[in-house]
Amino acid sequence: MEVYIPSFRYEESDLERGYTVFKIEVLMNGRKHFVEKRYSEFHALHKKLKKCIKTPEIPSKHVRNWVPKVLEQRRQGLETYLQAVILENEELPKLFLDFLNVRHLPSLPKAESCGSFDETESEESSKLSHQPVLLFLRDPYVLPAASDFPNVVIEGVLHGIFYPHLQPRFSANVGRNDRFFR
Repeated sequence: MEVYIPSFRYEESDLERGYTVFKIEVLMNGRKHFVEKRYSEFHALHKKLKKCIKTPEIPSKHVRNWVPKVLEQRRQGLETYLQAVILENEELPKLFLDFLNVRHLPSLPKAESCGSFDETESEESSKLSHQPVLLFLRDPYVLPAASDFPNVVIEGVLHGIFYPHLQPRFSANVGRNDRFFR
């Protein structure tokens, strides 16, 4: 898993004063997705992670001014923080994976001990589930078809590949139409 924070943006709000949102890029198993988080969400994650794994230092909660240079330093610090959590821990806790919206990993022993990032989430909804998209009850290319009519194309290909020495040989003196009148 690779994690980067390529950018941030300032978000205006009518209900509260403005805040900065950090765009997190998560690359896992050749797939990339993005998650946006505020610093307060990083800080909440850090407090929970400290209880169950070794964590690096997180950038300071208090920033004196909101100039781009200072915010860039915070972005770099948060990126380093996420990368260090990944590098320093063989198994990543479920709450860390939830924070990054990574859902398709097997259950990890440390994940159980750390709990969920969303404390209100029920035990049932936090379990990973897999529903098959397509299910074959038998191998359609090897076993005979369920209908009375054989699939001559598949049978011919399989027969030709696996039993080429058993190919039927037609006599040179048998006419074409003789096959149809037997």
